[in-house]
Amino acid sequence: MQLADNSWTDARDTETTVALLPVGSTEQHGPHAPLGVDLHSARAIAEAAADRFTESHQREVAVCPPVPVGVAEEHRAFDGSLWVSEETLRRYVGDILRSLASSGLERVVVVNGHGGNTGALAEICMEVTRAGECYAVPFTWFDVVDSTFDLGHGGPVETSLMLAIAPELIDEDRYPAAAAGAGAGFGEIVAGSNVAYDFDEFSEAGNLGDPTPATAEEGQRLLELSATACAELLEAVRTREWAGAD
Repeated sequence: MQLADNSWTDARDTETTVALLPVGSTEQHGPHAPLGVDLHSARAIAEAAADRFTESHQREVAVCPPVPVGVAEEHRAFDGSLWVSEETLRRYVGDILRSLASSGLERVVVVNGHGGNTGALAEICMEVTRAGECYAVPFTWFDVVDSTFDLGHGGPVETSLMLAIAPELIDEDRYPAAAAGAGAGFGEIVAGSNVAYDFDEFSEAGNLGDPTPATAEEGQRLLELSATACAELLEAVRTREWAGAD
């Protein structure tokens, strides 16, 4: 059930109490990939997870419109990148979770597509759950999949996923520029600490790693692994005891 595509009476009449809330980001991913990689990824994984959950358990699940902007100020040097503070994201997502619960969708998996969102989402999910307002658990797709490629921001892993879900948004002619200006790793590590706060300090092109090895086949495999894991988590959230308003 796509929440935004249905009427309020449809939402009222659904028997489900579970929902998926995709949370992405609008930020640069190198010259070859769109600003919305994390947004598209979170939405695609949430939709695929909903399909698997419904097929396996014969139960409907509500899929919410995605949150498009996340905690991404580290990309501020690259045009088009948008960001909010951790406090803003916590408050915004928290209000969405409470509003879902007010409609009976009180068990939610928050599908996260951006590493910078992780801390804020973990905190707000704990807050609303402990308060008995909504049972919410975050899910970050790249924490649960294995790939032959290094993750790398805008590298072959994310590029593969995009080739599987929205290949028209990837410009393969720009792979050489992405490879030439790629960074080697997340930041500059000295004595276990990152001394670089912004992405342009360690990546000229904005990406980490050469995206050239990316394939749609690898992206489809990553999508299936992520969706299966997310659906498994959703069932655990649906059935687990919670001292809320059930």
